[in-house]
Amino acid sequence: MQIPILKTMKKAPGGLMVAPLILGALINTFFPHALTIGGFTQALFKDGAQGLIGMFLFCMGSQISIKQAGAPIKRGFVAVITKFTIGAVIAISIGKMFGIAGVFGITPMVWMSAFSSVNTGLYVAIADQFGTKDDVGAGAVIALSGGAFFTMIALGASGLANIPILSMMAVIIPVIVGFILGNLDEDMKKFLGQGRHALIPFFSFALGAGMNFQNIVKAGIPGIVLGIAVVVITGFAGYFMQCAFGYKAGVSAAIGNTAGNQLATPLAIVAADVSLKPYLAIATAQIATAIIVSAILCPLLVGYLDKKVKAKLILKAKVKKTYDDLEAQRAV
Repeated sequence: MQIPILKTMKKAPGGLMVAPLILGALINTFFPHALTIGGFTQALFKDGAQGLIGMFLFCMGSQISIKQAGAPIKRGFVAVITKFTIGAVIAISIGKMFGIAGVFGITPMVWMSAFSSVNTGLYVAIADQFGTKDDVGAGAVIALSGGAFFTMIALGASGLANIPILSMMAVIIPVIVGFILGNLDEDMKKFLGQGRHALIPFFSFALGAGMNFQNIVKAGIPGIVLGIAVVVITGFAGYFMQCAFGYKAGVSAAIGNTAGNQLATPLAIVAADVSLKPYLAIATAQIATAIIVSAILCPLLVGYLDKKVKAKLILKAKVKKTYDDLEAQRAV
């Protein structure tokens, strides 16, 4: 008997990304050692996220045309600047008003870490489903938002932080190599284009296998509120900012999430400022919760906005057709 697993996953917004991610998180939560048996199993399902995302970005880079590279770069920088600005304003304002302890039990470093970053894997998966090749290509620039660099800048810790230029290059290089190959050889472009969809469920599961739903319990309501705030505030901000620059599409809200690698940010911040060490454990739990909550809710927001935008376009087309018909009748 055939079970329509793939079709069922595709019906949900970002289903190819979210369903495997939740499954991976459930297994890691209740059977944490099930995937740590070594060999190909652990390498693929537990430790394979970075390699698989790298391959995905390589394939997506090959699909960007050199004649159309301007749009992905523009959308990517608009997204990164939007996320950084919102995160910095919120974190610095809270820090000045409430001190390093923050508000609602959430410290400034957590606000900045959660708000300023984008889960590149989640973004490109959503963009691949709801957007265009330009939206997916923007992921190469959006990937720069990951890591502790922006958080350290916003919190004034840049004196102890090294600019991670090499880390940024490490993210972009797969896209650049794919971009070069895809533009040099049309057959290579078609070949690599076939692999992008197949990679999404695999790196999504591996990302989920690094998450634990128990973190939601540890972080409590503040962590859940943080995740929801990231989706709503930065998701809608991303949508409206892209609209302001002439691009109206629901996929622009796909930046409304928190990057998985932000789990390491509190540790990096504490290494730069030991006075924040008492907040390390809860900060890590809160960011983990924001990652999980935003990964689940962000695709739903994008799906909602995508339907609204398309409905308006259909309505506008119908109104225009009716108007054209009336004008034609009057002409007769």
